[in-house]
Amino acid sequence: MNPPRHVSHDDIVVSLLEADPEFAKAYLVAALDESDLPGGQFALLASLRYIAEVQGMAAVAEKADMLRESLYRASSPKGNPTIKTLLAVLAASGLHLSVTRQPSEPVAV
Repeated sequence: MNPPRHVSHDDIVVSLLEADPEFAKAYLVAALDESDLPGGQFALLASLRYIAEVQGMAAVAEKADMLRESLYRASSPKGNPTIKTLLAVLAASGLHLSVTRQPSEPVAV
């Protein structure tokens, strides 16, 4: 009898993202929505890293006009990517940032 094979959380997330591009979009939207919660920024960086891994870090870095090592560093748990890096990685991944108004908060004019 073979013991159960250990599969890491990262491997499972990457396989889910590979299997369904719409899931990748929903995953990133959820990470953006929760980025202001405790641990949310870490989760957002992780989601960007997973999406870049699915598409190939080197390919995403090249499309984003940055070094692969810089992409790894920016999307690491201690990373602090600039808005330029964030937008370039999203565009290289076939995604874009969108802004919507929160329905519960009135806007002062």
